[in-house]
Amino acid sequence: MPLALLALAVGAFGIGTTEFVMMGLLPDVADDLHISIPSAGHLVSAYALGVVIGAPLLAAATARMSRRTVLIALMALFVAGNALSAFAPGNGSLLAARFVSGLPHGAFFGVGAVVATNMVPPERKARSVSLMFLGLTVANIAGVPAATLMGQHLGWRATFLGVSAIGLVAIASLAFLIPRDHTHAPSTGLRGELAALRSLPVWLALGTTVAGFGALFAAYSYVTPMLTGAAGYAETSVTLLLALFGVGATAGNLLGGRLADHSLRGTLFGGLGSLVVVLALFPLLMRTEWSAALAVTLLGTAAFVTGSPLQLMVMEKASAAPSLTSSANQAAFNLANAGGAWVGGLALAAGWGTTSPALTGAGLAVLGLGVAGAAYAVDRRRVAPPVGRVVATHVPEGSNALHH
Repeated sequence: MPLALLALAVGAFGIGTTEFVMMGLLPDVADDLHISIPSAGHLVSAYALGVVIGAPLLAAATARMSRRTVLIALMALFVAGNALSAFAPGNGSLLAARFVSGLPHGAFFGVGAVVATNMVPPERKARSVSLMFLGLTVANIAGVPAATLMGQHLGWRATFLGVSAIGLVAIASLAFLIPRDHTHAPSTGLRGELAALRSLPVWLALGTTVAGFGALFAAYSYVTPMLTGAAGYAETSVTLLLALFGVGATAGNLLGGRLADHSLRGTLFGGLGSLVVVLALFPLLMRTEWSAALAVTLLGTAAFVTGSPLQLMVMEKASAAPSLTSSANQAAFNLANAGGAWVGGLALAAGWGTTSPALTGAGLAVLGLGVAGAAYAVDRRRVAPPVGRVVATHVPEGSNALHH
């Protein structure tokens, strides 16, 4: 695998750290800015909104630019957003800074996936995407806990300065390691990128992402009350258990990339099916501490097996203009984050029990399987040759030939 993939992974590590670290810093931020924790929670939503808006917008705006230049510019915007967060004087300015920090997220992963697959032979495309995503999953193991501890001991502003430093390292890595010959501007331009969004298979692939990862976030958003209320863990143990989720996600991401290079569709169906099983077993697994730890690890593994296959599938459905659709898949991922948390919250509000969000997640995973099945049926119908159709052509004089 090219060393240039390391540059993409460094950028992904920084993005993954800043995305998830806010959850652990909410009490510190709320106390410092004299706001309530629910109000501080809007900082998480502001980042997600930036991702959803920025992913297609920035990918479309940079359609004619060199992809290497785009990646560096996106990471520069990421550094600026986190630096603004560190120096934000109040809640309003911090909300705006978090929104700016989220803008480059989706486009970076979208364009980065295109660059990664262009640097490897076809039989290694899924693995190249999984290695870029490796930075995101490792962030949940090392980046987020370290940044959270930094914020708790040095102040939350120090965390965002640290993330900005990671972004500067990523810019240097991109400048030195990404080869120029793999990053030319696509010839299709904005018109071609937008035309790709008229494809039904593209929308079915995006729908699979929303449903499949919505299943993950329906459970993961409420995993802390499950671990403390059902499994009996102390709150001080939750951080370590969430690191286990990161370990599972990293293993699933690498496994999914390797398997998808052999069977893209088979890996996707297998990952979604495994997610259904894991989530359906959550109420049983949350009864003891050891099985609850296993459940959290398996949740990360099953969910992230589908990460690189889904990203690659979206790109293949728009092979002539993949940058916009690849970025749109990251917007779909964040819609899944918000939608899954909302669906899981409905189950809790209805009084169905502490582990009920996992069961609603299982239902969303089944929906994801259904959408993936519909996409498969559409693909088969498009490539299937007509059956029993005879076309008559000109028959040369003296010949009884019939051409089919």
